[in-house]
Amino acid sequence: MPYGIYDLAANAGWVNVGVDNDTAAFAVQTIRRWWQEVGRVRYPLARRLVITADGGGSNGSRVRLWKLELQRLADELAISIEVHHLPPGTSKCNKIEHRLFSFITQNWRAKPLVSYRVIVELIGATTTENGLTVRCELDDKTYPTGTIVSDQEMQSLNILRADFHGEWNYTIAPSVTHVKAIDS
Repeated sequence: MPYGIYDLAANAGWVNVGVDNDTAAFAVQTIRRWWQEVGRVRYPLARRLVITADGGGSNGSRVRLWKLELQRLADELAISIEVHHLPPGTSKCNKIEHRLFSFITQNWRAKPLVSYRVIVELIGATTTENGLTVRCELDDKTYPTGTIVSDQEMQSLNILRADFHGEWNYTIAPSVTHVKAIDS
């Protein structure tokens, strides 16, 4: 399954092709890989990462594991992660659908997807006249389903909900204990 990131400013896509389950851990691992390989080089002065996400699926607004994994990523990167979920029923309005995945779909149309190598190469070869580039990698890690996130873990999140639809718009900052450890 492909999970993608579309960088609006750079008109560039990053697609992680997974061989296991589409879980929140897989979704956040895709963001982590993008940041490690592209984001931190492209945006070295970034103090926050802004994500527009669908309202459902592995990165849904009510998925506890999504928020816990984002907290772990915020702690690891020592930057805040600002999330804006699209309201229910509007996921097709997400720019990633129109500016990235539609072109990937056109690029592999009528080509047999017979192996992961073929899938990765076809996605990675996607370009447009407007300058879209796409980087694609295979993720062969396992991502188990059914991970339970406890109420205690949820309470430990350093999350600030926006005034407008805080259930869809929130920021996860590095945890206080993690910030203290970095300063020490």
